[in-house]
Amino acid sequence: MCRVNSTSIAFLSVLLFCFSSFEVTYSAREGKQWMKQSIAGGFRRLMAKGGSSDVVADATTTFNVLDYGAKGDGRTDDSKAFEAAWADACKVEASTVMVPSGSIFLVGPVSFSGPNCQPNIVFQLDGKIIAPTNSKAWGSGLLQWIEFTKLKGITIKGKGTIDGQGSVWWNDSPTAQLQDSTTNHTISGELDGKMSSTKPTALRFYGSNGVTVSGITIQNSPQTHLKFDDCTGVQVSNFVASSPGDSPNTDGIHLQNSQDVVISAATLACGDDCVSIQTGCSNVYIHDVKCGPGHGISIGGLGKDKTKACVSNITVRDVNLQNTLTGVRIKTWQGGSGSVKQVTFSDIQVSEVETPIMIDQFYCDKSHCSNQSSAVEVSEINYVNIRGTYTVQPVHFACSDSLPCSGVSLSTIELQSVKENHPLSGPFCWETYGELKTSTEPPISCLESGKPFNAGAQSSSDSC
Repeated sequence: MCRVNSTSIAFLSVLLFCFSSFEVTYSAREGKQWMKQSIAGGFRRLMAKGGSSDVVADATTTFNVLDYGAKGDGRTDDSKAFEAAWADACKVEASTVMVPSGSIFLVGPVSFSGPNCQPNIVFQLDGKIIAPTNSKAWGSGLLQWIEFTKLKGITIKGKGTIDGQGSVWWNDSPTAQLQDSTTNHTISGELDGKMSSTKPTALRFYGSNGVTVSGITIQNSPQTHLKFDDCTGVQVSNFVASSPGDSPNTDGIHLQNSQDVVISAATLACGDDCVSIQTGCSNVYIHDVKCGPGHGISIGGLGKDKTKACVSNITVRDVNLQNTLTGVRIKTWQGGSGSVKQVTFSDIQVSEVETPIMIDQFYCDKSHCSNQSSAVEVSEINYVNIRGTYTVQPVHFACSDSLPCSGVSLSTIELQSVKENHPLSGPFCWETYGELKTSTEPPISCLESGKPFNAGAQSSSDSC
C-alpha cells in the first residue's frame, strides 16, 4: 500500500494551485501566452492578489510586460499590458516592472500612479518604448506622455530608450514616415490629421519622493524630455537626452518646485535648455554634464505674468558646453517678484558658445514686452573658473533698474573670441554690482563694485 506523508500532500497542493493559475491565464489570453509563462508567474499573481507570503521566490517581485500580453513589435498598442503589469507591481514593495530588451513597445499616454502603491518600485527599462504618431492617441492635447505620480522611492533604470517620435510634432506634419534606429525598418505614422498644438513632455515625475533615473535614453521628445515637478530627493545619473538642435522647446531636464536634486554624468543634446531650473527649486547640484546643442544651463525664466519665484542654493560645476546659445544663464521676466540667490557656476568649459555668462532680467520670448518696475531679485551669484571660446559676447549682465543685481563675483574667467583678428562684442553690464576676485580675460571693467545705492527693497509679500 502506497503511503503519502503530509509534506508530500502540501507540496502537491502548491503545484496544483500554480497550475490552476495558469489555466485561468491561458483562457483569458486566448492561449497565446502559455509558453511564455513560468511557475514563478503563478507565484507572482498569488502575491499580487494578497496571497500567502509563505511561498516566496525572487521572481514574485518581477512583473514582465510580456507576461501581460505586450507584443513588443512596434506596431501593436501595448499600453494595457504596461498598465496591468504596473497594477500588480504597485501592490508589492520593492517590485520590478520589466521592459525587456530586444523589443519595441508602442505605448500611448499612460500614468503610473500612487499614492496607494507600495514603496521602492523599479521600472527596469532595457527595451525601447515609442510614442504613437496617430493624432487620435493624443486627443485635443496632453501635457505629458509617460507619467509617474505620487510615489515613494521610484526608480527607472536600464539601458533602454524612450522615443517620443517628436518630428511629427515639430514639423506640424499630417503624415510621417519614421525610420526606427533599432530595426532599420519604417514605422508608419498613419496620421489622420494635424497633431495637437499642445506638445507632451516625454517622461514626467510629479509629487514623488526618492526618485532615481539612471542609464536610460530619451530621444526625440515632442517637448521637454525629462521633467520633475513637486519632487524631493531626485537623482539623475548616466542619462542621455537627444533631439536635434532645431527641435522647438525640447528641454533636456526641467525642474520645478523640486528640492534636493543631484544631476550627474548626463549627456544632453536638445533644442532648448539642457537643464531648466524653475521656481520652487532649492538644493540642486549639477555636475559632470555635457550640453550641446541646446541653450545651455538656465535658471528661469522666472516671474512671468507678475508671479513670485523662489530659487536658492544651486551649484553647477564641471560642465562642458559646446555650440550652445548660452552657457550658464539666469533669466527673469519684468514684473515678477521673489529671488534667485546662492548660486555657483564653477569649472565650466565652453566651446563656440554664443554668450557663455548671462544674467537677463529683461527676458522676453515675444516681439514686445512692456516695461515693469518690479523684478525678481538676483543676488549672491558666483562664477568661478569659466574658460573657452565664444561667438557673440563673453559676458552679458542686464539687471533691473529698480532692483539691481548684487553680490555677483567672478574669478578666473578666460574667454576667447573664435575670431582672434576680429574681436566680437565685449562684456556688457547694466546695474550689476559685485566683485572681480581675479583678473579676467577679457577684462570685465563694467561690473560695479560694492552694493547698489538705489536698490529698492522688496515688500515682505514679494520676498521669499
